[in-house]
Amino acid sequence: MNITNDIKYIGVNDREIDLFEGQYVVPNGMAYNSYAIVDDKIAIMDSVDINFTEEWLDNIKTTLDGRSPDYLVVQHMEPDHSANIANFKEVYPDAVVVASAKAFAMMKNFFGTDFDGKNLVVGEGDTLSLGRHELVFVTAPMVHWPEVIVTYDKTDKVLFSADGFGKFGALDAEEDWACEARRYYFGIVGKYGLPVQNLLKKAAELDIEIICPLHGPVLSDNLGYYLNLYDTWSAYRPEEEGIVIAYTSVYGNTKKAVEYLADKLRGLGCPKVAVNDLARCDMAEAVEDAFRYSHLVLATTTYNSDIFPFMREFIDHLTERDYKNRKIALIENGSWAPIAAKVMREKLSACKNIEFAENTVKIMSAVNDDSKAQLDALANELIRNMEVK
Repeated sequence: MNITNDIKYIGVNDREIDLFEGQYVVPNGMAYNSYAIVDDKIAIMDSVDINFTEEWLDNIKTTLDGRSPDYLVVQHMEPDHSANIANFKEVYPDAVVVASAKAFAMMKNFFGTDFDGKNLVVGEGDTLSLGRHELVFVTAPMVHWPEVIVTYDKTDKVLFSADGFGKFGALDAEEDWACEARRYYFGIVGKYGLPVQNLLKKAAELDIEIICPLHGPVLSDNLGYYLNLYDTWSAYRPEEEGIVIAYTSVYGNTKKAVEYLADKLRGLGCPKVAVNDLARCDMAEAVEDAFRYSHLVLATTTYNSDIFPFMREFIDHLTERDYKNRKIALIENGSWAPIAAKVMREKLSACKNIEFAENTVKIMSAVNDDSKAQLDALANELIRNMEVK
């Protein structure tokens, strides 16, 4: 696949993987992207997962048609992109590896060598001429590892964005970009909003026409759409007005309360109500929803003088990713000593700019007229809050 006249796609699709990074469900697989810039000198941009060594090397050989690459640019050292550096060097021993100083330190850990004598350390603003093409390197520490660089090709106005602007799914998957890119971002990059903001500021100074990420499709149309989404996500702003209800239920009573609240909210005209059963849903999807929408309702039972394990895990995912700038409502259930709301509030105490709803719903075992009245009051409060915004 030609990205431009001189930039060729040489990546691979992984349709065998079930869990990316050992935890994210990827029903449509993954793409491990790599690119060749063919000029007077040739640069290969990153490698691929270890399970695709031969396919990737064959792609290089076929694409270069007898020529040998001069450089391997390593932007990110996670093994899904770096695992074949040593294998590449065995086939092309004269090629120079180009990376940040921290990346070379990691190579020594991974491969026992930093390819001394055939390496080139680059940092912010350094350039590499391939002939017609001039590459400019931009440091992107903690997006989402400390060694990351991205690369701008001044000639074709292409940004090689490392894991930025990536998504789950193989390239032949027909699916919405934003949904799987959002789940990917908040699952993997979401903790590092400030570094992403810093990178976006650098990118704003470049004349970019094409973005080539390490996962997902090459982006060339309506780049403002993707850049604006990344700005929203990394600034922890709600993407849309809506209410996410995340719940756990042992015997179905908390579920009944959630269903009652969801129906009430829809009846009051809430633009979006997303309900997630944390024991059964994809946890990454629930996390994605929590960051996507403006309001969050947490409903769970008191359990072993704490909260139900799936709710505890969910809140840990949120706080780990610096959840902020939201309104949160709490629903607790308990048969003799309900403390779930107190525990949830304490677990969320470190989150910045969080406003808790005035109405906290307390259910004593089962939903009754009193708890329905509390749920009605909460629904009205949430809708009023959305209207004020």
